[in-house]
Amino acid sequence: MIIHTRPFDHPDARKLNDMVQLEYAERYGDEGDLTPLDPSMFRPPHGLYLIAYDEQDRPVATGGWRTQNRNAEGYADGDAELKRMYVVPEARGLGLARRILAALEDDARAAGRTRMVLETGDAQPEAIALYVSSGYEPCAKFGYYREYESSRCYAKPLQ
Repeated sequence: MIIHTRPFDHPDARKLNDMVQLEYAERYGDEGDLTPLDPSMFRPPHGLYLIAYDEQDRPVATGGWRTQNRNAEGYADGDAELKRMYVVPEARGLGLARRILAALEDDARAAGRTRMVLETGDAQPEAIALYVSSGYEPCAKFGYYREYESSRCYAKPLQ
């Protein structure tokens, strides 16, 4: 597996985003994640978007981070927010999510961010297990889904 930096609007990123949105819709019985995202949010040095490719050059995993600072949605100054962490079903269990997560944390730290935050949901126990085993702890809710009962928010210091 090889991990490349890609723009959030790259065709492979759009393909994987469509796949994760379908999974969200199935798990939550809705239209997927409606959090507003713009490709510019993931451009260095204010963010990063990664795609992992298999040996046949197929995109199989993705994840990104974007800069957040104190605002009305509950973020704090210095936050880096994880977005669109996803591994296609046939590539799960290979450690790709953990590799992408570590690379995103390293990049956000190098960019001067002090805390990595993420929002997931109670219908994603595999994601929660990954984050908890990677040192993330529950935190005050933030972001687009902060008012939803099913929302779960986690944070990890980067410094």
